[in-house]
Amino acid sequence: MAGRRTFLKEALVTGTAAALAKPLTGVAQETGNPTAAKRGPAIGEPNAALVAAETAAPSLLEAPATDAAHIGNPGSDFMVDLLKLAGIDYVAAMPGSTFRGIHESIVNYAGDRHPQLIVCTHEEASAAIAHGYAKVAGKPMACLVHSTVGLQHASMAVYNAWCDRVPVMVLAGNIADAVKRRPGVEWYHTAQDLGALVRDYTKYDDYPVSLQHYAESFMRAYTMSVTPPMAPVLIVADAELQEQPIADARDMRVPPLREVAPPVASQDALATAAAMLCNATAPVIVADRAVRSQAAMDTLVQLAETLNAPVIDLLARMNFPTTHYLNHSSMQSRLLAQADVILALEVGDVWSLTGTVPDTIERPSKPRGKGEAKVISLSTAYLYGKSNMQDAERFYAPALPIGADAHASLPALLHAVQTTLTPAQRNAAAARQPAMQQAFETMRANARENATRAWDGSPISTARLSAEVWHVIRHEDWALVSPTGAISQWPQRLWDFTKTYQFIGAGGGYGVGYAAPAAVGAALAHRDAGRLAVSIQTDGDLMVLPGVLWTAAHHSVPLLSVMHNNRAWHQETMHIQRMSSRRDRHPERGTIGTVLQDPPIDYAAMARSMGMWAEGPISNPADLGPALARAMAVVKSGKPALVDVLTQPR
Repeated sequence: MAGRRTFLKEALVTGTAAALAKPLTGVAQETGNPTAAKRGPAIGEPNAALVAAETAAPSLLEAPATDAAHIGNPGSDFMVDLLKLAGIDYVAAMPGSTFRGIHESIVNYAGDRHPQLIVCTHEEASAAIAHGYAKVAGKPMACLVHSTVGLQHASMAVYNAWCDRVPVMVLAGNIADAVKRRPGVEWYHTAQDLGALVRDYTKYDDYPVSLQHYAESFMRAYTMSVTPPMAPVLIVADAELQEQPIADARDMRVPPLREVAPPVASQDALATAAAMLCNATAPVIVADRAVRSQAAMDTLVQLAETLNAPVIDLLARMNFPTTHYLNHSSMQSRLLAQADVILALEVGDVWSLTGTVPDTIERPSKPRGKGEAKVISLSTAYLYGKSNMQDAERFYAPALPIGADAHASLPALLHAVQTTLTPAQRNAAAARQPAMQQAFETMRANARENATRAWDGSPISTARLSAEVWHVIRHEDWALVSPTGAISQWPQRLWDFTKTYQFIGAGGGYGVGYAAPAAVGAALAHRDAGRLAVSIQTDGDLMVLPGVLWTAAHHSVPLLSVMHNNRAWHQETMHIQRMSSRRDRHPERGTIGTVLQDPPIDYAAMARSMGMWAEGPISNPADLGPALARAMAVVKSGKPALVDVLTQPR
């Protein structure tokens, strides 16, 4: 039996000279502390990280011999080696018997260090934590799910990640060989084609039948997941492969893991786009999932300044600084109605830039303004497609569709615009600046003025809530790890967002239950980068997966969770009231079935029961600031904290 060090050399080095040339950027965002960011190790001979782990745990160096009661060199050790090779630092999981082999290899063979197991209380939380982590760390996190029941639990979070174009490695246990299944539960918890459950919203899935097959599929899946358009992938880890010994390590070959160059727009397409933008009299830039790094944001700023074109940030990512005079996101409807050329960068719903469907009885399609704007759509959406899940939005044929990665294409687009502008066009663009500056200053002033309305009201207004949170974090290296749609986007209207890592965007598929676990995953990545994470957490969302509070406490994830507790699923309240009004039937009864009252939920008590510091509920706005300051002290000590705030609906 080959020793552990011999096994590593033979399995990971011979035959392939496997080399991870450089860290995969994935959805990478700029770090405030680059030296603290974790990256995948370079593979030489053998992996230095693996050698260090072995040296620290000599008892793991030699596996016991395989006999009737013991397994030496189990296949799951090799599966964990692949996680290490890919630079995956964390694996989120609720325990399940079909992946017990990998679980044991993580905690014993890898010493629960690299990767580390993040213990979850629900599989949907496992996948959503990985979703939030990837958007901050710039690389995937893995999650383990228990065959049919676990994957069905996780499926909503996988769908959110699919809609959000985020790489997640989903590893699912299963038992393919029917004669190896114990009677009873193992039959109910296995499937012939497990990937079919999520195939409509994963980029790739496979069910390897050998460890060599597993190695190749794992590397293929990882590579596809982080290559734009990014998406979740699924590998089924058969229980027999996990638990049986490797026959001969010398037969194993691990393919090299190398970054795929993202698709960049052609020079001809960019030249055409540049000509359209330079000739425009009212150009508008709309960014959705366009920016993945600070460098890309800086390039987008240069492009906007060159054209003096206002930018609408749709906030699927942090695309544009809120402090810049060309950020006119709050004026979206007016700008789109007046635009003659619209540059859409990774916009999920291109049709809505020139049209809309109001929520009236007939739902008639209506153009925005004159509907004559020429749209340039630069997006990877043209490079993939699934038909069953309708996340592609209504089909629209723009004047210039460009199938490419906007993030990778921005530098070339900027160069094309800079070299295309004539002196007259440059002067015309410069002449737009005073009006743009004045409009921005008016927009910000109006936001500050509007925030003062109901400033002393109780329940607390969402504007006051956002302002008080900003007051306690603004001098820190902070990041907001929750969506802002449910609080009228007050943070973007009042806070100074200047770094890409300061906001991770919304959840993709709008599945309730995304925000709480994604915030924990994002906070985990921010912790490793030396940053402080804050979440303004909605009450209805938290009730889907409240167990993530325990996960945050268990792993000492420093996250400031501030409850937006309006004691309702307020959007649904409005829907029922709208239906009642249309039918002339008691809109006041729209709260039945849509509010979280009678009895009210004590979120502070819930958090304390799971080991978190917590305070509230707070209804007096004068008490909010001091409570947040106390919570901040806990978070800065390295622990999570929750402040429950009773709030206005939105």
